[in-house]
Amino acid sequence: MQTFPLDSASRPFLAADVGGTHVRVGLIRAGNGEGLAIEILSYRKYRCADHPSLSAILSDFASHNPPVEHCVIATAGYALADGSVISANLPWPLSANRIRDDLGFQAVHLVNDFEAVAHAAAHIDGSQVLQLTGPAEAPRGPTLVVGPGTGLGAAVWIPVGDRSVVLATEAGQASLAASTELEMAVLQQMLRNRSHVSIEHGALSGPGLLNLYNALCAVRGTAPVHATPDAVSAAACDASDPLAVETLQLFCGILGSTIGDMALLYGVQGGIYLAGGILPKLGQFLIGSTFVERFLNKGPMAKALQRIPVKLVEHGQLGVIGAASWYLEKLAK
Repeated sequence: MQTFPLDSASRPFLAADVGGTHVRVGLIRAGNGEGLAIEILSYRKYRCADHPSLSAILSDFASHNPPVEHCVIATAGYALADGSVISANLPWPLSANRIRDDLGFQAVHLVNDFEAVAHAAAHIDGSQVLQLTGPAEAPRGPTLVVGPGTGLGAAVWIPVGDRSVVLATEAGQASLAASTELEMAVLQQMLRNRSHVSIEHGALSGPGLLNLYNALCAVRGTAPVHATPDAVSAAACDASDPLAVETLQLFCGILGSTIGDMALLYGVQGGIYLAGGILPKLGQFLIGSTFVERFLNKGPMAKALQRIPVKLVEHGQLGVIGAASWYLEKLAK
């Protein structure tokens, strides 16, 4: 366990996980003793659409808690030198410098959202996961954390001695690959309107799931009846709409194939955690899908992938915990 200077890490601070749909905020301080090294003093979840800016959300949270000097924000996208963030999935502009000035913080720190979730991997226990494939335990090594939500986030946690390095990625922006004739037909349908179909836009995100459904409807010559990702997934899970079921089956197959590719590309050995806002709602459907079959369908590399635990984890407070872990680890260096 890390130890921190009394005048810095012992002071409470704000940690926020900012997604395209929700913002989760916690008042955090470093824990004491063995085990969980982070203590959440206060926590709240906000809908982005209900607020004009992240400053407004943080201001509301701060008004119900003791004052703090530091804030760490986990968010998707690229952080620029001027403190602003480029992201396709946030509903309003995000600037660390603007937030610092608006709320009077001494400093505002930015970290990639799935880099933060990767830092939370050490705080996940067996009661919080659903095992999908592989052994219960794996050797200490590179660990992949990936999950679809408003976009697709992915990061690799790499142990280095008693510390860690996290590789933040934009894996969701890679080109979507098709592995079956139906997937090829759906991808060709999507390519009619754009020259590049990314993994997250074409399938593995909330908007991607809806795009997948609409493209499948076009391939089948049927008019869409669902207008939101939630409607598609709900109709699939209760088996009330065959096209929705087929869409979610496609989603799970593409997810398995993509996760298998990522495991090989990043040299994953320590395990794979599936997080994000979508998958925890689809646990039973995922288990009954071709996810595992497609994950392992990598020719001779299947034997290597069989040694990697793949676990579904409830996203919940992980982004907040991960952002706090990242911040405290930076203070300890």
